[in-house]
Amino acid sequence: MFSAVFGSVEQGIIYAIMALGVYISFRVLDFPDLTVDGSFVTGAAVAATMIILGYHPLVATALAVIIGFLAGCVTGLLHTKGKINALLSGILMMIALYSLNLRIMGMTSENSIGRPNIPLLNTESIFNQFKSFWGSLGIDSAVNNFFSMLGVQYLPATWGTLFLMALTVLFIKFVVDWFLKTEIGLAIRATGDNKRMIRSLSANTDTLIIVGLGFSNALVAFSGALFAQYAKFADIGMGIGMIIIGLASVIIGEAIFGKKTIVRTTFAVIAGAIIYRIVIGQALRVEFLDSGDMKLITAVIVICALILPQYIEKRRERSRKAKRHAERLVQYHSLSKGGATVAETRPD
Repeated sequence: MFSAVFGSVEQGIIYAIMALGVYISFRVLDFPDLTVDGSFVTGAAVAATMIILGYHPLVATALAVIIGFLAGCVTGLLHTKGKINALLSGILMMIALYSLNLRIMGMTSENSIGRPNIPLLNTESIFNQFKSFWGSLGIDSAVNNFFSMLGVQYLPATWGTLFLMALTVLFIKFVVDWFLKTEIGLAIRATGDNKRMIRSLSANTDTLIIVGLGFSNALVAFSGALFAQYAKFADIGMGIGMIIIGLASVIIGEAIFGKKTIVRTTFAVIAGAIIYRIVIGQALRVEFLDSGDMKLITAVIVICALILPQYIEKRRERSRKAKRHAERLVQYHSLSKGGATVAETRPD
């Protein structure tokens, strides 16, 4: 069980980067961007193709981020300059990226025909290189011995991957926090809150939307590039439902940890992605459920995350009203016993 949870945490951290991108588009910009399902695969396809062609994994990952940024910018251009509905802009870009991703992965074949998947079993990746460095430090054996003393079995082969992912997602979180507090970031947040207001201050809302969507999809593509290197493959269908996973992570995190500040919200999104993957991993261990039920489980989790906070808040509000009513009754009876008859003290 510990090994399964460990794997879920690793995947959750990777998906957390994608969830931060979804948070920027859906929460900050208030833009229903469905490009995510395509740009996630774009990041994976670009990284896998570049690695197969012999480029360094860091270079491949950086290029994936750039292509993801451009894909988001195109979605923004379709909406702002082409005057296409926001939802339709994302759908059109997602459809276009499907064919582009096939072409990108087809660059690894001799005839350059579209290719649906690329295996990365015997190739170098960021994680392989970091594992070699991590293993040379001898930390894995020390940590595993510690857990063995506690009676924990089925330990992972290396802790280096988790450490690298944790550092990466924390760095991305700090970058997002910093970006949203810059002048451009504040303008993007204002655009999502009230486009007319920020436009009245002579801000170019079209440019802000384009930059915001570009940054969002750059994070999504970065997540896809890391996932391809982690899972050792890139597939044309791996992006299906990514927008739902991102939204589930955002909703779960906000419901549990709140969203009072940017720093707290980005932490909540990361935690939400990890919790989501752990819940999915444990749910699939139930005997009557299989991998085909994952979308249903996701839908149930999102529904619960949306309904439960409202139900809890209503109960709290009723409790507060009942408490205030009881206090007024006590005050009224105490004044009545003292001979006072003040109308304002009567309970509602």
